[in-house]
Amino acid sequence: MLAVWHFSFTVSDLDAAVAFYVDALGCTCVHRQEQSNEYTRKLVAYPDAHLRIAQLRIGEGVQVSGHHLELVQYLAPRGERGDRNIANPGAAHLAFAVADIEAEYARLSALGVRFFSTPNLITDGVNKGGGTVYFYGPDDIVHELVQPPHRTTPLP
Repeated sequence: MLAVWHFSFTVSDLDAAVAFYVDALGCTCVHRQEQSNEYTRKLVAYPDAHLRIAQLRIGEGVQVSGHHLELVQYLAPRGERGDRNIANPGAAHLAFAVADIEAEYARLSALGVRFFSTPNLITDGVNKGGGTVYFYGPDDIVHELVQPPHRTTPLP
């Protein structure tokens, strides 16, 4: 493997999801497109596939593909949200590094973002001394805020 190209979430409303990631989380939308072609249908294995896609950059970091996050809305076929339980195999979440977890928690809470809990001190493991909290994004996709601990030496 050379690098991560991007990661993707399927959403029910592309415009609302892009607004959340841009307005609430500070991402930058770098490209939008609609795909209803043979290549896409072969890729996703749906003979009638019709997708709306947005590509977003998170922060200022360089990414091989020019974006970090891809949001996909299936116009056809229409899907349904499955079980939202984060303990299920295949469940995923996206973690955002923040400088001040308490401030971000307060800011996002004021915007109506739903959190699992208040921020938690990390008491064990490589991030001991940092802080973390899970929250829901569009379609109840799980996300995390992480305030890394102060490190005097880099991780291996």
